[in-house]
Amino acid sequence: MNTAIIPARGGSQRIPRKNIKLFHGRPMIAWSIQAALDSACFDQVLVSTDDDEIAAIARKYGAATPFVRPPKLSDHHSTTGAVMQHAVQWLQDQGADVSAVCCLYATAPFVQPGDLQYGLQLLQAQALEYVFSATGYSFPIQRAFYLDAHGRVQMFQPEHLLTRSQDLPEAFHDAGQFYWGSGQAWLESKPIFSAQSVPLILPAHRVQDIDTPQDWLRAEQLFALQPTQTFSHKVYA
Repeated sequence: MNTAIIPARGGSQRIPRKNIKLFHGRPMIAWSIQAALDSACFDQVLVSTDDDEIAAIARKYGAATPFVRPPKLSDHHSTTGAVMQHAVQWLQDQGADVSAVCCLYATAPFVQPGDLQYGLQLLQAQALEYVFSATGYSFPIQRAFYLDAHGRVQMFQPEHLLTRSQDLPEAFHDAGQFYWGSGQAWLESKPIFSAQSVPLILPAHRVQDIDTPQDWLRAEQLFALQPTQTFSHKVYA
C-alpha cells in the first residue's frame, strides 16, 4: 500500500494559518492534496494535523484525517521525522502495509503528479530508503562568505576565491516538496541525506520555500508564470 502523509499543524507562526491560507484561490493544502490524488499512485492520502479546521478542509478536498496529531508533536519544535514516525506507526498499528510512504508538505503548490510518480518508481526500482525533491544552488557555494563580529567579509572557503565556477562541483539543496521513503526508514528515523537516498532534481523555477510573507508573494508570482506542461527533472543515482 502506498500512502501519502501531509503534515499540517495549526500553529504556524510567521504566516498565520499558512496551511489553509488561500493561494491562487484555493487553500494552500488543497494543491498538495490534488497533486497526490492526480498522481494516482496512492492508495490513501492522509493529513496529520492537530487542527479541526485544517482537518475539515483536508477532507473537503479529498484527503482523510483518521487520527489527531498529539500535542507533543504539534508545536514549532516538532520535526518532520517525528511526525512521520508517529503517522507510520499509527498505520502499522492499524494493520496497514507501510512499504512506501510519502511525506508531502502542505505548502508545496509547485509539486507535480509526475514527480511523485517518478519518485515512487525510483524508490521501488533501486530499493532505496528515500527519494526526495531537490534543486541546485544558482551560485557556487564554495565562494560564499559571511560577516565576522566586526561586519567584515570572510570567505567560508578562501581557497576557492579564484576558482572558476565551471571547475567547482555543483551543489544542491532540499526543495521542501516531498520525501518518498520506505515505512521502515520512517519508523527507524533513518537520515534522509545519506548514501541510501536519491534526489530528484527539479528546475529552480519550480522551487520556492514559503516561510515568510515575502516568500509567499514570490511563490504567488512564480506560480502565475508556470506553464501547464509536465516538467522535466534530473536524477543523480
